[in-house]
Amino acid sequence: MTVRTALVALLALMGTLMATPVSGQDAGWSWDNSTEVGFVTTSGNASQTTLSLKSSLTGTSGPNAFKIGIGGLRASSELTTRAAEGTPGGVTVTEKTTEVTSASNYFARARYDRDLGEAFLFTGAGWERNTFAGFQNRFSAVAGVGRTWVNNDNGRFKTDVGGTYTLQEDVQTPGERDGFGGFRVTIEGARTLTETTDFETEFVLDENLEETDDLRFDWLSSIAVALTEGLALKTSYQLVFDNHPALLSVPLFNGGTQTGTVGVASSQFDSLLTLSLVIKL
Repeated sequence: MTVRTALVALLALMGTLMATPVSGQDAGWSWDNSTEVGFVTTSGNASQTTLSLKSSLTGTSGPNAFKIGIGGLRASSELTTRAAEGTPGGVTVTEKTTEVTSASNYFARARYDRDLGEAFLFTGAGWERNTFAGFQNRFSAVAGVGRTWVNNDNGRFKTDVGGTYTLQEDVQTPGERDGFGGFRVTIEGARTLTETTDFETEFVLDENLEETDDLRFDWLSSIAVALTEGLALKTSYQLVFDNHPALLSVPLFNGGTQTGTVGVASSQFDSLLTLSLVIKL
Protein backbone atom coordinates (compact mmCIF):
# COMPACT_ATOMS: atom_id res chain seq x y z
CA MET A 1 0.00 0.00 0.00
CA THR A 2 1.36 3.43 -0.93
CA VAL A 3 0.98 6.36 1.42
CA ARG A 4 -1.23 8.09 -1.14
CA THR A 5 -3.60 5.11 -1.13
CA ALA A 6 -3.60 5.01 2.67
CA LEU A 7 -4.31 8.73 2.97
CA VAL A 8 -7.13 8.58 0.42
CA ALA A 9 -8.68 5.60 2.21
CA LEU A 10 -8.49 7.35 5.60
CA LEU A 11 -10.00 10.56 4.26
CA ALA A 12 -12.79 8.57 2.61
CA LEU A 13 -13.46 6.82 5.93
CA MET A 14 -13.56 10.18 7.71
CA GLY A 15 -16.07 11.50 5.20
CA THR A 16 -18.26 8.42 5.44
CA LEU A 17 -18.37 8.45 9.24
CA MET A 18 -18.93 12.20 9.42
CA ALA A 19 -21.84 11.91 6.99
CA THR A 20 -23.52 9.17 9.03
CA PRO A 21 -26.73 10.53 10.63
CA VAL A 22 -26.71 10.75 14.40
CA SER A 23 -29.92 9.15 15.60
CA GLY A 24 -31.83 11.18 18.18
CA GLN A 25 -29.16 13.88 18.29
CA ASP A 26 -28.46 17.18 16.58
CA ALA A 27 -26.37 16.33 13.52
CA GLY A 28 -25.11 19.92 13.18
CA TRP A 29 -21.45 20.62 13.82
CA SER A 30 -20.11 22.97 16.49
CA TRP A 31 -16.66 24.43 15.82
CA ASP A 32 -13.99 25.93 18.13
CA ASN A 33 -10.65 27.48 17.20
CA SER A 34 -7.53 27.97 19.32
CA THR A 35 -4.47 29.83 18.01
CA GLU A 36 -1.10 30.16 19.78
CA VAL A 37 1.36 32.89 18.80
CA GLY A 38 4.88 33.27 20.17
CA PHE A 39 7.38 35.92 19.03
CA VAL A 40 10.80 37.01 20.35
CA THR A 41 13.19 39.44 18.65
CA THR A 42 16.46 41.12 19.62
CA SER A 43 18.40 43.78 17.74
CA GLY A 44 21.57 45.82 18.05
CA ASN A 45 24.93 44.11 18.46
CA ALA A 46 23.13 40.75 18.28
CA SER A 47 20.01 40.16 16.18
CA GLN A 48 17.77 37.14 16.51
CA THR A 49 14.13 36.42 15.73
CA THR A 50 11.98 33.46 16.79
CA LEU A 51 8.39 32.99 15.63
CA SER A 52 6.08 30.11 16.53
CA LEU A 53 2.49 29.60 15.46
CA LYS A 54 -0.03 26.85 16.16
CA SER A 55 -3.70 26.74 15.25
CA SER A 56 -6.29 24.02 15.81
CA LEU A 57 -9.89 23.79 14.63
CA THR A 58 -12.11 21.28 16.45
CA GLY A 59 -15.60 20.26 15.39
CA THR A 60 -18.07 18.13 17.37
CA SER A 61 -21.43 16.64 16.48
CA GLY A 62 -22.93 14.04 18.81
CA PRO A 63 -20.41 11.17 19.01
CA ASN A 64 -18.28 12.65 16.23
CA ALA A 65 -15.17 14.81 16.69
CA PHE A 66 -12.93 16.18 13.95
CA LYS A 67 -9.71 18.15 14.51
CA ILE A 68 -7.34 19.91 12.14
CA GLY A 69 -4.05 21.33 13.40
CA ILE A 70 -1.25 23.27 11.72
CA GLY A 71 1.85 24.90 13.13
CA GLY A 72 5.47 25.77 12.79
CA LEU A 73 8.51 27.40 14.30
CA ARG A 74 11.32 29.39 12.71
CA ALA A 75 14.35 30.93 14.40
CA SER A 76 16.94 33.02 12.57
CA SER A 77 20.02 35.04 13.49
CA GLU A 78 21.86 37.83 11.69
CA LEU A 79 25.64 37.37 11.66
CA THR A 80 27.67 40.52 10.98
CA THR A 81 31.31 40.40 9.90
CA ARG A 82 33.42 43.57 9.85
CA ALA A 83 36.66 44.47 8.05
CA ALA A 84 38.81 47.62 8.33
CA GLU A 85 41.06 49.06 5.63
CA GLY A 86 43.42 52.08 5.72
CA THR A 87 45.77 53.61 8.29
CA PRO A 88 45.31 54.48 11.97
CA GLY A 89 44.59 58.04 10.86
CA GLY A 90 41.92 57.06 8.38
CA VAL A 91 40.07 53.77 8.54
CA THR A 92 37.21 52.54 6.38
CA VAL A 93 35.05 49.85 7.98
CA THR A 94 32.88 47.58 5.86
CA GLU A 95 30.15 45.33 7.24
CA LYS A 96 28.49 42.27 5.78
CA THR A 97 25.34 40.86 7.39
CA THR A 98 24.12 37.35 6.64
CA GLU A 99 20.85 35.84 7.90
CA VAL A 100 21.19 32.26 9.12
CA THR A 101 18.22 30.02 9.98
CA SER A 102 18.95 28.17 13.22
CA ALA A 103 15.70 26.23 13.67
CA SER A 104 12.79 25.38 11.40
CA ASN A 105 9.99 22.81 11.68
CA TYR A 106 6.40 22.63 10.44
CA PHE A 107 3.43 20.25 10.69
CA ALA A 108 -0.16 19.70 9.57
CA ARG A 109 -2.49 17.04 11.02
CA ALA A 110 -6.10 15.89 10.80
CA ARG A 111 -7.93 13.39 13.02
CA TYR A 112 -11.46 12.01 13.29
CA ASP A 113 -12.88 10.29 16.42
CA ARG A 114 -16.11 8.30 16.74
CA ASP A 115 -17.30 7.93 20.33
CA LEU A 116 -18.65 4.50 21.33
CA GLY A 117 -19.22 5.28 25.00
CA GLU A 118 -16.07 4.74 27.05
CA ALA A 119 -14.28 3.49 23.91
CA PHE A 120 -13.77 5.27 20.60
CA LEU A 121 -12.52 4.64 17.07
CA PHE A 122 -10.19 7.07 15.34
CA THR A 123 -8.34 7.69 12.11
CA GLY A 124 -6.01 10.44 10.98
CA ALA A 125 -3.22 11.65 8.74
CA GLY A 126 -0.33 14.10 9.08
CA TRP A 127 2.73 15.75 7.57
CA GLU A 128 5.92 17.06 9.19
CA ARG A 129 9.10 18.83 8.06
CA ASN A 130 12.21 19.29 10.17
CA THR A 131 15.32 19.72 8.04
CA PHE A 132 17.50 20.27 11.12
CA ALA A 133 16.50 16.77 12.29
CA GLY A 134 17.37 15.41 8.86
CA PHE A 135 14.01 14.84 7.15
CA GLN A 136 12.42 16.96 4.44
CA ASN A 137 8.96 15.35 4.51
CA ARG A 138 7.32 12.78 6.77
CA PHE A 139 3.79 11.68 5.85
CA SER A 140 1.84 9.39 8.19
CA ALA A 141 -1.54 7.71 8.37
CA VAL A 142 -3.06 6.05 11.45
CA ALA A 143 -6.23 4.21 12.47
CA GLY A 144 -7.09 2.46 15.72
CA VAL A 145 -9.12 2.28 18.91
CA GLY A 146 -8.93 3.97 22.29
CA ARG A 147 -10.64 4.43 25.62
CA THR A 148 -11.58 7.45 27.72
CA TRP A 149 -10.85 6.67 31.37
CA VAL A 150 -11.72 10.03 32.93
CA ASN A 151 -13.78 12.88 31.46
CA ASN A 152 -15.31 15.40 33.84
CA ASP A 153 -15.15 19.08 34.80
CA ASN A 154 -11.81 18.59 36.60
CA GLY A 155 -9.98 16.91 33.74
CA ARG A 156 -9.68 14.02 31.33
CA PHE A 157 -7.48 11.00 30.72
CA LYS A 158 -7.55 8.88 27.56
CA THR A 159 -5.35 6.38 25.76
CA ASP A 160 -5.37 4.88 22.28
CA VAL A 161 -3.39 2.51 20.07
CA GLY A 162 -3.39 2.24 16.29
CA GLY A 163 -1.62 0.93 13.23
CA THR A 164 0.42 3.39 11.19
CA TYR A 165 2.00 3.76 7.78
CA THR A 166 4.81 6.30 7.38
CA LEU A 167 6.55 7.66 4.31
CA GLN A 168 9.75 9.64 4.95
CA GLU A 169 12.01 11.65 2.65
CA ASP A 170 15.37 12.56 4.18
CA VAL A 171 17.36 15.70 3.44
CA GLN A 172 20.42 13.68 2.47
CA THR A 173 18.52 11.62 -0.13
CA PRO A 174 16.13 14.07 -1.85
CA GLY A 175 13.51 12.40 -4.01
CA GLU A 176 13.87 9.03 -2.27
CA ARG A 177 11.05 7.99 0.06
CA ASP A 178 11.17 5.19 2.60
CA GLY A 179 7.80 3.67 3.55
CA PHE A 180 7.17 1.42 6.56
CA GLY A 181 4.37 0.14 8.77
CA GLY A 182 4.23 0.49 12.52
CA PHE A 183 2.03 1.18 15.53
CA ARG A 184 1.35 4.23 17.68
CA VAL A 185 0.42 4.61 21.35
CA THR A 186 -1.00 7.90 22.63
CA ILE A 187 -1.57 8.99 26.24
CA GLU A 188 -3.46 12.24 26.75
CA GLY A 189 -4.31 13.98 30.01
CA ALA A 190 -5.65 17.31 31.25
CA ARG A 191 -6.30 18.77 34.70
CA THR A 192 -7.86 21.97 35.98
CA LEU A 193 -5.47 23.28 38.65
CA THR A 194 -7.33 26.47 39.60
CA GLU A 195 -10.23 28.49 38.20
CA THR A 196 -7.85 30.16 35.73
CA THR A 197 -5.07 27.56 35.31
CA ASP A 198 -5.13 24.37 33.23
CA PHE A 199 -2.51 21.67 32.73
CA GLU A 200 -2.34 19.45 29.62
CA THR A 201 0.03 16.69 28.54
CA GLU A 202 0.26 14.35 25.54
CA PHE A 203 2.71 11.51 24.96
CA VAL A 204 2.89 9.87 21.51
CA LEU A 205 5.09 6.82 20.88
CA ASP A 206 5.73 5.49 17.36
CA GLU A 207 7.37 2.14 16.62
CA ASN A 208 8.65 1.06 13.20
CA LEU A 209 7.72 -2.62 12.86
CA GLU A 210 10.10 -3.14 9.93
CA GLU A 211 13.10 -1.75 11.85
CA THR A 212 12.41 -1.97 15.57
CA ASP A 213 15.41 0.22 16.48
CA ASP A 214 13.50 3.10 14.89
CA LEU A 215 11.55 4.07 18.01
CA ARG A 216 10.27 7.66 18.36
CA PHE A 217 8.29 9.63 20.91
CA ASP A 218 6.91 13.16 21.19
CA TRP A 219 6.01 14.45 24.67
CA LEU A 220 4.31 17.84 25.02
CA SER A 221 3.20 19.40 28.33
CA SER A 222 1.78 22.85 28.96
CA ILE A 223 0.28 25.14 31.59
CA ALA A 224 -2.17 27.83 30.48
CA VAL A 225 -3.29 30.77 32.63
CA ALA A 226 -6.45 32.58 31.50
CA LEU A 227 -6.13 36.35 31.17
CA THR A 228 -9.64 36.99 29.84
CA GLU A 229 -12.42 34.79 28.49
CA GLY A 230 -10.74 34.49 25.10
CA LEU A 231 -7.06 35.02 25.95
CA ALA A 232 -4.54 32.93 27.88
CA LEU A 233 -0.81 32.85 28.50
CA LYS A 234 0.65 29.41 27.84
CA THR A 235 4.02 27.87 28.71
CA SER A 236 4.86 24.64 26.89
CA TYR A 237 7.73 22.16 26.97
CA GLN A 238 8.19 19.61 24.19
CA LEU A 239 10.67 16.72 24.17
CA VAL A 240 11.16 14.74 20.95
CA PHE A 241 13.20 11.52 20.75
CA ASP A 242 14.27 9.51 17.70
CA ASN A 243 16.34 6.41 18.41
CA HIS A 244 17.27 6.10 14.73
CA PRO A 245 17.66 9.71 13.57
CA ALA A 246 18.08 10.71 9.94
CA LEU A 247 21.54 11.40 8.54
CA LEU A 248 22.84 14.91 7.90
CA SER A 249 25.27 15.74 5.11
CA VAL A 250 28.55 17.05 6.60
CA PRO A 251 31.57 18.34 4.60
CA LEU A 252 34.55 15.94 4.62
CA PHE A 253 38.06 17.49 4.74
CA ASN A 254 41.49 15.96 4.23
CA GLY A 255 44.49 18.18 4.94
CA GLY A 256 42.34 21.29 4.92
CA THR A 257 40.81 20.52 1.52
CA GLN A 258 37.21 19.44 1.15
CA THR A 259 37.07 16.06 -0.56
CA GLY A 260 33.34 15.43 -0.38
CA THR A 261 30.57 14.89 2.16
CA VAL A 262 29.70 12.20 4.69
CA GLY A 263 26.46 11.24 6.41
CA VAL A 264 26.39 11.89 10.17
CA ALA A 265 23.44 11.01 12.41
CA SER A 266 21.55 13.99 13.83
CA SER A 267 20.87 14.29 17.56
CA GLN A 268 18.43 11.81 19.09
CA PHE A 269 16.80 14.48 21.28
CA ASP A 270 15.14 17.80 20.46
CA SER A 271 13.58 20.01 23.14
CA LEU A 272 11.56 23.18 22.85
CA LEU A 273 10.38 25.61 25.54
CA THR A 274 7.86 28.22 24.37
CA LEU A 275 5.81 31.03 25.88
CA SER A 276 2.83 31.98 23.74
CA LEU A 277 -0.41 33.91 23.73
CA VAL A 278 -3.49 31.73 23.13
CA ILE A 279 -6.49 33.22 21.31
CA LYS A 280 -9.73 31.23 21.50
CA LEU A 281 -12.67 31.80 19.19
